[in-house]
Amino acid sequence: MTTRAGMLIAAGALVAGTVAVPPASAAGAGDPAPRPLPPLAWTDCGTKAYPKLQCATLPVPLNHDDPAGRSIRLALTRVPHTAKTFQGPLLVNPGGPGGSGRGMAGYVAASLPAKVAAQYDVIGFDPRGVGKSEPALDCRPGHFDPVRPDSVPRGTEAERTALERAQAFAAACGKKHADLLPYVDTVSAARDLDLIRRAVDAERINYLGYSYGTYLGAVYARLYPERVRRMALDSVVNPHGVWYEDNIAQDYAFDTRHKDFMAWVAKHDGAYRLGADPAAVEAAWYRMREELRDSPAGGKVGPGELEDTFLPGGYYDGYWPTLATAFSAYVNEGDPAPLTAAYERYGEADSAADNGYSVYTAVQCRDAPWPRDWNVWRKDTWDVHAKAPFSTWNNAWYNAPCAFWPVEPLTPPDVSNDQLPPVLVLQATDDAATPYEGGLALHRMLHGSSLVVEEGGGNHGVTLAGNDCLDDHLAAYLATGTVPRAEGGAEADAVCAALPAPEPEPKAAKEKTGEKKAAARVLPAGTTLHGLLGHVR
Repeated sequence: MTTRAGMLIAAGALVAGTVAVPPASAAGAGDPAPRPLPPLAWTDCGTKAYPKLQCATLPVPLNHDDPAGRSIRLALTRVPHTAKTFQGPLLVNPGGPGGSGRGMAGYVAASLPAKVAAQYDVIGFDPRGVGKSEPALDCRPGHFDPVRPDSVPRGTEAERTALERAQAFAAACGKKHADLLPYVDTVSAARDLDLIRRAVDAERINYLGYSYGTYLGAVYARLYPERVRRMALDSVVNPHGVWYEDNIAQDYAFDTRHKDFMAWVAKHDGAYRLGADPAAVEAAWYRMREELRDSPAGGKVGPGELEDTFLPGGYYDGYWPTLATAFSAYVNEGDPAPLTAAYERYGEADSAADNGYSVYTAVQCRDAPWPRDWNVWRKDTWDVHAKAPFSTWNNAWYNAPCAFWPVEPLTPPDVSNDQLPPVLVLQATDDAATPYEGGLALHRMLHGSSLVVEEGGGNHGVTLAGNDCLDDHLAAYLATGTVPRAEGGAEADAVCAALPAPEPEPKAAKEKTGEKKAAARVLPAGTTLHGLLGHVR
């Protein structure tokens, strides 16, 4: 769920010098008296793709329990409504935590049916600490510079080295952002949403959230149920597992999705020449991983970077052809260039990724308790790795700073809710990043919600990505508030077929893999969305 390819999953350990911070108060009716908000000064910031885009900034309290205290600033974007019928603001969030949402406004406004989009002010925003919001977090620039040690520790010394790296990140974050970290969490971000509502002078908001954005939306709805008009939640975080258990569930799910990719490569053996047996293809992938330990591709793609490169394929199968081409070139031709190019496209961290990861850790480590004993993490990770080796240790180290986080964790709110208008929940059955059980769980927790399922779909983020059936349900809901209702006691209120799997790239496109000219070929409909969701840049 942020800008770097390997942006999620789980781990935890022991904390030194923790700072005690009282939990955020329950928001809503008991909030301190709000200070007046200055009017938003929208200015044109249109792009070639989205010429009607406008930008503004909004000051909000760093600490919502001290509204007269220090302010920070949120960066907002908007595509204003043009229809006579105005249905209010539609706030959109791409997830993360740590994902920049400013680009979402233009995309959502352009991707919805024109008659529907015209009735809303579509508003994107960078949450606190993210992107153009000020101040932005950047705990330890270059933390993911290649080549990192192999993510799977081979012995005590290797594990100690990786653990020290995680400790160094947490310590750097505490030293550099001690004043901010107690207030970078989901409840604070949800209270920011309500200030955006006030700033645009709306009694209620409409909301479309993807991935972590579903959890942010559910928390907002719990705090301010009377201020929700319509809410669509796509690819749903399981509220019961925030965050350690959710990340373990991802380990299993990403391994399954990686096996789906291996089976797809085997099906297209004529194109990739890696074998027609999925098990043989997977064995070739792990042999490639082993070779990269001693000889990183292009001097920058070792085992951890390889996992970072292929993890986006677990989010979105539109990346499979490029990944398979790089895999094939390395194994069959001994050519590391396409693999290096794929890493630079899908897995390499830049300054935006450094910021996204800093916010990711700040939110997840603050939101909920993590194990404080590294022995718990070690046992859990080895147990899961034995069954699901693709990215389990990579994910453990990604989250390991939470074992040493310099701020006490909060208690996650119960997001059960029986005070909302119908909420539209959309979920693919084979989603790896937010497994299907999370969509079911939240559907059951939100009384009166409607669950739309993409049967057999494995992508993460399923609306406005080319599936007309899902998009029709979303458009109808935003246009009229209509949701489908199941008959005969079925849990899913509507079922849509998944999009077909991609086809291998044409030979000419393969030959250009890694070259900028390759971008000129026609890309799948969901590619732009998945770029905005942070799965690739």
